[in-house]
Amino acid sequence: MIFSNILIYFVVIPLVMLGGLFLCRSMNQIRTVAVIGSTALLALSIYLMFDFLHLRAAGADDIMLYQGSWMWFEPLNIHLAVGVDGISVAMILLSAIIVFAGTFASWKITPLPKDFFLWLILLSTGVFGFFISIDLFTMFMFYEVALIPMYLLIGLWGTGRKEYSAMKLTLMLMGGSAFLLLGILGIYYHSAPEGGQLTMNLLEISANDAIDHNWQYFLFPITFVGFGVLGAMFPFHTWSPDGHASAPTAVSMLHAGVLMKLGGYGCFRVAIYLMPFAANELSWIFLILTGISVVYGAFSACVQTDLKYINAYSSVSHCGLVLFAILMLNNTAMTGAVMQMLSHGLMTALFFALIGMIYGRTHTRDIRQMGGLMKIMPFLAVCYVIAGMASLGLPGLSGFVAEMTIFVGSFQNSDVFHRTFTIVACSSIVITAVYILRVVGKLLFGPVQDEHHLQLTDATWWERFSTITLIVCVAGIGCFPNWIAGLLHDSFVPIIEVLTK
Repeated sequence: MIFSNILIYFVVIPLVMLGGLFLCRSMNQIRTVAVIGSTALLALSIYLMFDFLHLRAAGADDIMLYQGSWMWFEPLNIHLAVGVDGISVAMILLSAIIVFAGTFASWKITPLPKDFFLWLILLSTGVFGFFISIDLFTMFMFYEVALIPMYLLIGLWGTGRKEYSAMKLTLMLMGGSAFLLLGILGIYYHSAPEGGQLTMNLLEISANDAIDHNWQYFLFPITFVGFGVLGAMFPFHTWSPDGHASAPTAVSMLHAGVLMKLGGYGCFRVAIYLMPFAANELSWIFLILTGISVVYGAFSACVQTDLKYINAYSSVSHCGLVLFAILMLNNTAMTGAVMQMLSHGLMTALFFALIGMIYGRTHTRDIRQMGGLMKIMPFLAVCYVIAGMASLGLPGLSGFVAEMTIFVGSFQNSDVFHRTFTIVACSSIVITAVYILRVVGKLLFGPVQDEHHLQLTDATWWERFSTITLIVCVAGIGCFPNWIAGLLHDSFVPIIEVLTK
């Protein structure tokens, strides 16, 4: 029975929310459906995490737990196949937290609030479905479901050059999807040994080990690029700053916090896990590109004056670190990559929430037109300082734990090439400190630039609730990282095993 599997409810709950939103007739009803649904998803993800840890402690050593498979299209052997490991559970928990916080950050969204939440929930349906899927076809289907709503969410509810940004984002991500579809079809048609049955199941494809090395040379780059576009890998990153700058607050939170993580997750779950020979042989090419992303994104953030563009280029740098760590192909660095996904997802969602709240009051994102906000809106200002400290890697917050794990793991590769690029990537820490401290000093502690800002109010209760939720999570990872290590324990073993065959 399909509904006996807990993972299915991560898709069922958003679908029920969509049905409930269609019936809503007032703003209070819309908020009620959104809050109940997002709370249910958060509670379910927390239960999943504890139950997963319990099963692992009890000796469950399958690669994926909670597996279920139901035939969908028999001629091509396509199944609705689900299952999770520690990495998937971490990403599901991150998604649930940001959907929950984003609901409160959108408390006063206008116009067309019902339509906004409908598209936002559809986007989250795709995200959850992607992380629970272990069939390539269903994974790709949910991937597309997560991407398509972005066009309308930015084009209708965005700001600035919203139509241009929405079209640019959609076209570039659809281009990445075309590469990805080509890669998935190539994997499918080489998924079985001679005379065997073709399959879309990730675990079966890896166990068959039937993809010829020559085909891996072709399929690995296009699959990695397909996912890498969403991960803002250089030079395919240009959609990201414009998209983030024009998106409404909750969309920016979900997009930077979760959607970009689909790229990194897909890179090691599909490209590296299924084509380990090509990953070992060709990873150096993409290591160069991701190294450029890390440094280029940080330098670009230094010269921006728009708060959203600063955070968008910062996201290019931090997401570049995720792909950079994955390409180091060792357990420690990959663990750091997942921790960086969690850390960046939470702190960038916090950044975009705060920027939206500040913009809603000042009606500007230009730091040259703002100053002295610490005495005008002290709660929002303190939260912004905390987000900035997490971004530059202050010990005790999530950024420090994630980046230290990445750099320690990266330096475990003893050859000159890998260690040189590790040192180059480390330089981003200094650059990040420069633009974070510059913005904090100018925005919060400088003289007030506009006397009208003296009349502004501080955060409302729903804004405080949203930001405190994210801050608690950022501090929780920074102070107590062992629970993540326990969650991820052994999750990379199957990937490392195929890489070292």
